[in-house]
Amino acid sequence: MNIDSSLQSKRILSIDILRGIVMIIMALDHTRDFFHIGAMTANPLDPQTTTGILFFTRWITHFCAPIFVFLSGLSAYLSSQHKTPAKASIFLFKRGTWLIVVEIVIISLGLTFNPFYNFVILQVIWVIGWSMIFLGFMSRIFPQSCFNYWFDNRLRT
Repeated sequence: MNIDSSLQSKRILSIDILRGIVMIIMALDHTRDFFHIGAMTANPLDPQTTTGILFFTRWITHFCAPIFVFLSGLSAYLSSQHKTPAKASIFLFKRGTWLIVVEIVIISLGLTFNPFYNFVILQVIWVIGWSMIFLGFMSRIFPQSCFNYWFDNRLRT
C-alpha cells in the first residue's frame, strides 16, 4: 500500500502503543472488581490471601497513573513544538480546564450517580488537568530558555 508521506500521521507510534497497553491494564484492573469475588473485601496485594497472577495484575496498575501523567507532559511538549509559546500556553490552559470539568461533571456523576454533586471524586484526570494548567502558567512565566538553563545546570552537578 502506497501512502503519500504528506498524508501519513504525525503521531509517534511508541507513545500510542504505551498508552494502549496502560489502558488495557487499567481496564483489566477495573473489571476485576466486578468479576473477582473477594475484590471488595480482600486485599489483592496481601500475599496471604491472593494468587500470584492477581497480585501481579494489581501491582502493575500502580504504574498506570504515573505513566498517564508522564505521557500527558510528553504530549504537551510535542504539541508545543509546532505552536508559539503563547498559543501553547493557552492550549494547555484550555485542555486542563476541560479535563477538570470532565472529571467533576461527567466522571463523578458516572461513579456516584448523584446529580446533586454532594460528593465529588477527583482522580487522575483531575490531576492531569491541573498539571496542564500549571505547565501553561509556568511556560508563560519562565520562557523556554530559563527551563533549558535550569535543566542544563542540574545535569552538570
